[in-house]
Order: sequence, then structure tokens, then C-alpha cells
Amino acid sequence: METKDLTYFKTLVAKLPLLKKEIAKVIVGQQEAIDEILISLLAGGHCLLEGVPGLAKTLMVKTISEALEMSFKRVQFTPDLMPGDIVGTEILEEDHETGKKFFKFNKGPIFANIVLADEINRTPPKTQAALLEAMQEYKVTYAGTNYDLPKPFLIIATQNPIEQAGTYPLPEAQLDRFLLYIKLGYPSETEELQVLKSTTGVGKKDLKNIMSDEEILALQQLTRQVHISEELIVKINQIVRSTRPASTTAAFVKQWCDWGAGPRAGQALVLCAKARAVLNERFSVLPEDIHTLAFPILRHRIALNFRADAEGITTDDVIKEILK
Repeated sequence: METKDLTYFKTLVAKLPLLKKEIAKVIVGQQEAIDEILISLLAGGHCLLEGVPGLAKTLMVKTISEALEMSFKRVQFTPDLMPGDIVGTEILEEDHETGKKFFKFNKGPIFANIVLADEINRTPPKTQAALLEAMQEYKVTYAGTNYDLPKPFLIIATQNPIEQAGTYPLPEAQLDRFLLYIKLGYPSETEELQVLKSTTGVGKKDLKNIMSDEEILALQQLTRQVHISEELIVKINQIVRSTRPASTTAAFVKQWCDWGAGPRAGQALVLCAKARAVLNERFSVLPEDIHTLAFPILRHRIALNFRADAEGITTDDVIKEILK
């Protein structure tokens, strides 16, 4: 990096604490989830957010988009939602001068910087799959024509862990495309008290735009340049390979798991560890980055067997044992 570049990047990185402070004006607590969403954005991936109703998942995503000066669209996934309702559709229009009729592509809500796919497991696989190309290729193909999506582009999908009647669980191939699987817990007693005080009055918090989309793109570029030692890359590789019953030496993995994480998990762990370093105003990855992010990166990439289910073992339990 040139000196000029370094100064510019340092200025950008210094804005990240200000961004978190701005988000905290509206969202009380949930710091870990906010950090993980920002890590996903810096790493250029997408995340799956799971939590019971009423934990401000939608408000959290909307607040982040406002503080980032990025376009935001929300899609409520329902059983009758069609792929065209997400990506867009062609409409027949008429040229008023010539009288000729032509088809024009009307862009759907996927054409935004941040897209909230609310309750993604409420819609059938055909509609869930409409997100696949967008998540992987950052473009939409309709009637043989490619339409580029705006950059930066982040899909945050939510799902409710309690009510599973009438839901369509995400297939493993689509789960693997989510960089992080973030679990939201209940707030602490102090945080909940603060929520009650701050949300039942007449005051409304005005948010400042802390960063532009160009600045986020620059930080995504910086994230890939963050230093990670050979030793830590080897460690990441060992962690990922330890989740696979066929190649692990851990007896509990063979006992509880049907299959483990693929190579995409290793790539995600390297990139997200770099992004966490940037978020914490560092230019080098530490072991704690890997240990913290192993959970949201691996928990949706490990398949447990019936024995684990019967014993009440979760994927987080398996990851804990591997990290030991």
C-alpha cells in the first residue's frame, strides 16, 4: 500500500467506531450481532439472522443501512411469493411516438445495497432459489439478459426458530452460501430496561450518515489486504477439516456428525477474521478473531446425526469441542 492509500484507509477505519456508536443510538445491546453483520459486509458476504420475534431484527438492519447511506429494501417471504416478486418482471409498454409495443424489465426489490429477506423459510424452495444467483454472482438474469446488482450488496435473511409449521427449511447448498449464521439472544435486564425507556416516548433518533457506499467498497478492498500469518491459515484449515467425520481424529465428531464443513468454510473464516481485524482497527489477524468467528461460520455447515439430536447436542457444542 502507498503512503497516501494508507492514510486514506486509516481515516476510513477510524470511522468504524463512529458507525457502531451511531447504530447504538437506536439499537440497544446486540453488539455481537451488529459486529457480525458489519463483518459480513466488509468481507463481501451475506448473513442469516435467527431470533425469536420482537428482537428488533428488521430495525437493526434498517438502522445499519441508514447509518451507511445505502439503499434498503425489505421483502416479506410468504408461501405465495414468486421469484418475479424478488428479482423483477417484464411489463408491456407502448412507445407514445411510434405506437410500437415493447417489453421493459421492471427491477424488483433485490436491486438495493442491503436486502432484508424476512422469514426466508416461509417461502417454497423455488422462490428461495431466486436469491442464489444474486448472492453468488451479484447479478440477475432475466429473459437471457444480465442485470448487475448495486455494489456493495448484502442480503440479510431472517428466520424464526420457534414456529416451524408451514416452513420450508433452507437446503444445505443455500445455507452454505451464507457467510455467517448469526443467532440473536434476549437482551440483558439492563438493556431491556433501556429499551422500555427509549422506545415508549415521543422522541425519535435522527441518524447521521457515517459512511458512503464507495467507502464501504474501499474497506472491502482493504479487508483482503489484511495480514494473516501462515500459522493461522494452517490452524483454520485444521479446524475446518476437524469437522469432517471422514478426516477428523476427534471421536466426538465421528460420533455426532453426518458430515462437516466444505472448503468454502475455510475461505469464509480467513476473510471474516480479516474483516474482524479491520472492525477492531487492526491490520493483522489474531487467534481470537478465528475463535470468535468459528461459531457463526461453522454452525450451519455441520450436519448432526440422530444420536446427537437425541443427546441434545448442538453444532455449537461440536465447535466448542473442536476449538479446545
